[in-house]
Amino acid sequence: MISRKKKLGAVLLVGFFCLSAFSGTTTAAQKLDVLTQLEAPMGHGSLMAFTILGNFIAKADKWGFILRPQETPGFLYNIREMGQNKARWKNTVFGTEETIITLAFVAGGTPELKEFLPVKIPIAWKMLWSEGIASQGMWYITLDPDLKTIADLKGKKLGLGLRTQSDWGMDATLFLNVAYGINSKNTKLFYLGPAKMTDSLLDRKVDAICMGMVAGNAPGTKKWLPSSVYLKLKASGRKLYYISIDPWAIEKINQKYGTTYQVEKVTAGRLKDQQGELTVGADRVFISCHSSLPEDLAYRYVMAVAKTVPQIKEYHALWKYVWSLEGMVSGLTEENTHPGAIRALKELGVWDKRKNYPPFIMPK
Repeated sequence: MISRKKKLGAVLLVGFFCLSAFSGTTTAAQKLDVLTQLEAPMGHGSLMAFTILGNFIAKADKWGFILRPQETPGFLYNIREMGQNKARWKNTVFGTEETIITLAFVAGGTPELKEFLPVKIPIAWKMLWSEGIASQGMWYITLDPDLKTIADLKGKKLGLGLRTQSDWGMDATLFLNVAYGINSKNTKLFYLGPAKMTDSLLDRKVDAICMGMVAGNAPGTKKWLPSSVYLKLKASGRKLYYISIDPWAIEKINQKYGTTYQVEKVTAGRLKDQQGELTVGADRVFISCHSSLPEDLAYRYVMAVAKTVPQIKEYHALWKYVWSLEGMVSGLTEENTHPGAIRALKELGVWDKRKNYPPFIMPK
């Protein structure tokens, strides 16, 4: 865990670097590219992680761009905004997942997904690098020992993420409905967002909530990092019970949509009160862009990430426990990766390591 002193230091650094990075003259600022990165809601760990990264990139003053992480309602917002706003294509990157790209490409506008992805987004995005794997929305926590399986949640009151969130909202709903037959017709679904649904569970206003963890891509580095809202449950002193997802449910969704959700096992004892092995679903998180992002800017961005993160691992758990240089190439191929990113990853000596991972095949 990161000490209180280091957390305070990180906050102070953010404030200091924000001032130092953006207090230059207009003439100086005009020499720098501004690269916006669409991320996630405030309170989501990645937003703070990339804010810290952006401040250190600015402080280094050698990459020729300013990284501007932007709070958004979630990853679904990101892909919908990028799909409809062509003005962003040459100056914006965005957080996404391989499953979002696939679902948006092939199933947008279908009855099961219309409230999350109203229309198809048939754009062959380019990947820049892979951040890690995420299990949000694909397992549950409850205070009720009688709720042992996801099937038991039918007819209960469930706390889910926002409808603009891919994992917490869309994935949770998709798996409940398509795999288990649990939907708003037979169960009360409350789209509260991670923080509010956690409070609602503690107040007994809901019976169970979906939860999440992230982990690194590189082999042998599955150090699961629970969502920050889990810490509130842990600190409450309540007895917590965990509900696994069934592997057949993941297979059912993959067969129906051509997605690449994967089954992961979390060993007993990783979480408070966890008695046995926990089965979760997961998918890979990418930083993506449109193919028209300038090649040199894509190159500088990927190089800046790879060279800067090792210096800031103590300032955020995402960089310390999830990121790895080798893991950046998980799922990347010659076809789905931006040429600027390929050039950077080759220079970094990790491009060939992509063969250690299953590729992400872009839908057509």
